[in-house]
Amino acid sequence: MFQSEYLKKVYAGVEARNPGEKEFLQAVREVLESLEPVVLANPKLEEQGVLERIVEPERQLFFRVSWVDDKGQVQVNRGYRVQFNSAIGPYKGGIRLHPSVNASVIKFLGFEQIFKNSLTGLPIGGGKGGSDFDPKGKSDLEVMRFCQSFMTELAKHIGADTDVPAGDIGTGAREIGYMFGQYKRLRNEFTGVLTGKGLTYGGSLARKEATGFGLCYFVDEMLACMKKESFKGKTVVVSGSGNVAIYANQKATELGGKVVAMSDSNGYIYDPNGINLDVVKQIKEVERGRIKEYVNRVKGAEYHDGCSGIWTVKCDIALPCATQNEINEESAKILVKNGVIAVGEGANMPSTPEAIAVFQNAGVLFAPAKAANAGGVATSALEMSQNSQRLSWTFQEVDAKLKTIMVNIFHNAYNAAEKYGMKGNLVAGANIAGFEKVADAMLAQGIAY
Repeated sequence: MFQSEYLKKVYAGVEARNPGEKEFLQAVREVLESLEPVVLANPKLEEQGVLERIVEPERQLFFRVSWVDDKGQVQVNRGYRVQFNSAIGPYKGGIRLHPSVNASVIKFLGFEQIFKNSLTGLPIGGGKGGSDFDPKGKSDLEVMRFCQSFMTELAKHIGADTDVPAGDIGTGAREIGYMFGQYKRLRNEFTGVLTGKGLTYGGSLARKEATGFGLCYFVDEMLACMKKESFKGKTVVVSGSGNVAIYANQKATELGGKVVAMSDSNGYIYDPNGINLDVVKQIKEVERGRIKEYVNRVKGAEYHDGCSGIWTVKCDIALPCATQNEINEESAKILVKNGVIAVGEGANMPSTPEAIAVFQNAGVLFAPAKAANAGGVATSALEMSQNSQRLSWTFQEVDAKLKTIMVNIFHNAYNAAEKYGMKGNLVAGANIAGFEKVADAMLAQGIAY
């Protein structure tokens, strides 16, 4: 736990104000534990109440979202937007549409986003939003009606220089399009208020691929710097089968790895010959089907019920790209026993604290989410830049900028950990590197801020 009395006090305050919000409390505790040496070395942080301020959102919005389904029935969901910290730029963070969404999940994601966005080196603050609406199984018209209702309220609180939402789980190009259309209708302006837009109306090339590609760029640099290794010839397991997982698979393969397993919320597929990504894309991106369909189309592949079983598949590199806390202590021990050398988090907080401890104690290279999956938000910020300049960059230009950003994030995290006596601990290094920039900005802008 904490050695610093100041950190104990801050965390106790967070617990008291946010009872039962386990995801948020887990994220706060993990960050504060990493910041212990920074706090001890910088008494001004306590004097100016920086940590008390950074763990408290600047603004939280909870609102009703009423919409009509195809049967003419009124449905009601809850919408969220947490604007967590704008010290270094406008709030920036995705919109998650999933039944699991609640205040704790949105606050954990928004809190993580502060440091992730800071690590990119771009001028964007931290925020997050979403709803407990589930787009799966809904018609296009139902999704459109929900998105229009959701944006009718959200539009009052966002803007290109205030808060710029993006996609997340359940929010893809279709949902972003409907939300953007409603925002434009309400505000009578065409601005870069949402990222992840279609290419015909201000979107950026490489945005869809960015989180998965960025994850692999980070992991490849980590392997090269810390182990003089690479993806070449390595067996890779990627959990999930959404955007992040699909494009992590693609880039890992391009870098010389062989991806042998992927999953969805029902189960996982194993293909010893290497996953045929074209088949996965057809099932998930075109047909919006379940991953188990893969075995009906690819000879020699296996399907297993239960998505957590994917971590029993032997691999050199594990890339969890599904959801939070998907790797627990038991799964981590199995991965270590099976010889994993590196874990890169593509999802947000996919490893429990106990799992992370197992990896670190075993000497497994561990790339934490707020650093390793920052490619998506980095490219969203590049989309904002293109919108502001009324320009459109080529795929190669955006991809090159993304790779540079991810390589820099790795080295900033690695150097921060070494500076505070924790060489090789990228969890601490990412938290510290992200925090120091935000803290400096908060101090410069005064206590009233």
